[in-house]
Amino acid sequence: MRFGIDFGTTRTLIAAVDRGNYPIVGIDDHDGDLHEHIPSVVALDGDRIVCGWEALKHAQGRPLLARSFKRLLAQPRVTSETPVTIGGTQRPLGEVLLAFARYVTDRIRNSSVMAGRDDEPIEAIVGVPANAHSAQRLLTLDAFVRAGVNVLALINEPSAAAFEYTHRHPRALNSKRKSLVVYDLGGGTFDASLVRVNGTDHEIVRSLGVGQLGGDDFDEVLVDLALEHAGRAGDVFGDRARGRLLDEARTAKERLAPQSRRLVLELDDDDVAVPVEEFYEAAKPLVQRTITAMRPLIGEDERATLHDTEIAGIYLVGGASGLPLVPRVLREEFGRRVHRSPYPSASTAIGLAIAADPDSGYRLRDRPSRGIGVFRERDSGREVAFDPLVLPGAEPGPDGEFVAVRRYRAAHNIGWFRYVEYAALDAAGESTGDLAPVVSLAVPFDPELRDGRDLSGVEIERRDNGPEVIETVRVDANGITSIRIELPEQGYVVERSVGLG
Repeated sequence: MRFGIDFGTTRTLIAAVDRGNYPIVGIDDHDGDLHEHIPSVVALDGDRIVCGWEALKHAQGRPLLARSFKRLLAQPRVTSETPVTIGGTQRPLGEVLLAFARYVTDRIRNSSVMAGRDDEPIEAIVGVPANAHSAQRLLTLDAFVRAGVNVLALINEPSAAAFEYTHRHPRALNSKRKSLVVYDLGGGTFDASLVRVNGTDHEIVRSLGVGQLGGDDFDEVLVDLALEHAGRAGDVFGDRARGRLLDEARTAKERLAPQSRRLVLELDDDDVAVPVEEFYEAAKPLVQRTITAMRPLIGEDERATLHDTEIAGIYLVGGASGLPLVPRVLREEFGRRVHRSPYPSASTAIGLAIAADPDSGYRLRDRPSRGIGVFRERDSGREVAFDPLVLPGAEPGPDGEFVAVRRYRAAHNIGWFRYVEYAALDAAGESTGDLAPVVSLAVPFDPELRDGRDLSGVEIERRDNGPEVIETVRVDANGITSIRIELPEQGYVVERSVGLG
């Protein structure tokens, strides 16, 4: 059976493919109550990692819980060994991801939609942030594959949400208004994509985002205000106490209605009231950051609106977009064509299920939000040059892959290649924004250096008439990068994919 899995920072949702319908899979908690999500949390029961509803039950009142561990995936140098702090101990991120993916798979197997279908394989399309780098994608893919899921593809979350929009509003876009901006504000990340739609064909024109901005940050703002109102802003607030207050903040925030006047949080034995407008004023800069990040999708001019574009509207998805402040600020900025999904938390999961349905007829042509470039030695190692190889927003090939090939003559005895993913280029062609390392390679162009020695101690020398080099960078349809350096005249090849460690 096929599913769409939206692995979120605070909540994970699953939608099933069911004869043209895409229902959200109900998940039982520890009391047998049905929910439409799995909390994206883990805890320790002795040495065993427990997840989701089981983790919440086990960690009641104890500092054993790790929330929002998915945010670690956005770190530039993340690996499977990146530590996750759970209570007073640490466990490798790869182990935590695998445990959580196995829990998700088990919940799917025990759900009502799988009743009587125990022997069927679980096939799924899994969502990832549009701004996710290769390591983040590979770690996510690896966890679900090892958990027994046949992962059909990884799809960017805003791209999936666009499927959900056009499935629900098939005639909302036309020849005059044929594009849509998906604004996806989740628990830990913000992404925005400009999508051009022609019937069931979707093309991602461009994607932008902020890897560390989401609902968690709004919760922190509310907690700080509550402590200030309680006269405890200067306290050394313990991890356990702050964790409980963050839970209070998240619950109070999610209950906010447009007519709400205050938020009430329980602090120790007292209730603390925070005026809603005061919270909105403190949180508004976070919304402004999302607008700044996505503005180039609408126009480079800071005064650009939707009026003079072919954009039909801005579609708000992601759990954090349910905060009434978000559509209010966006409508002040862009006018009335700002629409919030009626089920913002579930939109991506439904879109992923539509993508997983071979009978839906929906097709996606995506583009990378990040580019691939390489830093390499120049002038006998005295300088370093940056070469962009795959540009952000590059046109994919027919198979959804991006391939860049360069041929040249080696000019040194050793080639040091430091491949990175970058967000943008400045006017001089240098990388700007955050950089995420992909892989570093030392290639001995001189055959005498291929005796196993440590090349870091070898002096770089300029050489004339070096061997021909064929350098190939490949980004597959899931956004995972691999590198191949070939010296065809010498029959020598170095190949690397993004590693987990």
